[in-house]
Amino acid sequence: MNIIRPITAADYHSLHDIAVDSGIGFTSLPVNENLLKNKIERAEWSFQQTPSQPGRESYLFVMEDSTTGEVVGTSGIEAAVGIDDAFYHYHLGKVVHASRELKIHNTAEILTFCNDYTGVTEICTLFLKDKARQGLNGRLLSKCRFLFMIEHRHRFAETVIAEMRGVSDEKGRSPFWEWLEEHFFSMDFPTADYLTGIGNKVFIAELMPKYPIYVKLLSEEAQAVIGQVHTKTRPALRLLQEEGFSCRGYVDIFDAGPTVEANLSHIRSAQASRKLPVVIDDQTAALGQSCYIINTSVKDFRAIATEMAVSEEQQVAVLSRQAAAALNISEGDSVRFTPVKFRD
Repeated sequence: MNIIRPITAADYHSLHDIAVDSGIGFTSLPVNENLLKNKIERAEWSFQQTPSQPGRESYLFVMEDSTTGEVVGTSGIEAAVGIDDAFYHYHLGKVVHASRELKIHNTAEILTFCNDYTGVTEICTLFLKDKARQGLNGRLLSKCRFLFMIEHRHRFAETVIAEMRGVSDEKGRSPFWEWLEEHFFSMDFPTADYLTGIGNKVFIAELMPKYPIYVKLLSEEAQAVIGQVHTKTRPALRLLQEEGFSCRGYVDIFDAGPTVEANLSHIRSAQASRKLPVVIDDQTAALGQSCYIINTSVKDFRAIATEMAVSEEQQVAVLSRQAAAALNISEGDSVRFTPVKFRD
């Protein structure tokens, strides 16, 4: 069984391996020892805090194979972005150039540099090793965050976003960035991506064009990838779209990948979730349905995907002994859960 839990200092080497595997364009996990260790320390600090509103907390989870103890994936939440560092995007909008006298009406798309998402909650750092990409693992890594957020909603903003990785090749070549590089930055995409990942964002404000960019002025290659995702990111995007996330025209300033958003209270898994006390009964649990389940703790958080039953008469959730042990709970404790398959 795979269990999701808070990251600890002992997971450093596993996190480093995941950072290497994630490759160029996965900005939230730079291959840098000090920064990865700082990321772990910040997460450990965050799980110990008791905030009354979203702030500088950064929650990082790992998926562990309970049989081998190997860490096979990560998943994270930034409680409020743009508090310490500026949080940049391009917004894809339109302007109209028209002349009634000449009977000319032209609409042009423009990219406007902005900080519109400052203060919202961001889900991030979702990565699953190739050998673990099976069954419900990827969905559990993603959906457990929605259950955690709705259970502890005072820790998070109502608007939740996810920055999706844009188009780049195996060498880190980004068609969108190549145009910016040629005209404004004189710096390749892997370098810009790494500098952002280590928190060095000053160069963005210094070098990024200050005025809106007409999309038609970009190269055809750059225009073609605006709002498009990396091949490896398509499953993650589909999953978020199923949850109710959509793009409102915001794209990444480096690779033009889309940023999708949803209201926390409207995210499907969160909205459909329930919280009930637990009864432990192996036979009854096996007759139930597959669910994503979390305990209600913060610092001792656990999440799994397994079969469970619900007694509507007694208003209890029925779990197996193995599931209860994995969640680190006892009979009478509460869990929050959402079904793997929704009944439309």
